[in-house]
Amino acid sequence: MTDQAPLEIYRAVVEPDWIDYNGHMNVAYYVLVFDRATDAFLDFLGLDEALRDAAGSSTFSVEAHITYQREVVEGDPLRFTTQLLGYDAKRIHYLHRMYHAEDGFLASTVEWMTLHVDLGSRKVGPMPPQILSRLAELMASHGELPWPEEAGRVIRRPAGPAQGA
Repeated sequence: MTDQAPLEIYRAVVEPDWIDYNGHMNVAYYVLVFDRATDAFLDFLGLDEALRDAAGSSTFSVEAHITYQREVVEGDPLRFTTQLLGYDAKRIHYLHRMYHAEDGFLASTVEWMTLHVDLGSRKVGPMPPQILSRLAELMASHGELPWPEEAGRVIRRPAGPAQGA
């Protein structure tokens, strides 16, 4: 385990196919690249292919919230950090931050909640003890980090007169 807080275990480069008609990375590819960062995080925890095969379980996404801070374009190098926000026997709550790896600016975040699922029954169930132990170790260091301002946000327009209809 590492005491790195937050974790830095994934990098990527904006691919040509990810660019939309506005000349920047399309929203669909944010989900893709954050999903790849999630795979790296789950592998780090031990929720990897070997455990899926041995235990017949995996994680399913139940909720996600993406913020778009600054655009990225083709060829931009990306660096991801992952902060564990909380967990229990059946859930993992975390936040990924996507930075431009050279210029250092925050480009996007995603807050994610995943559930541990028995693939045979397709029902939510507790994670194996070794995974809960790893999460506890990680939470010991990540629990000291400030709560991210992007976490726990809701979508709503500013108060004022209703528009449209």
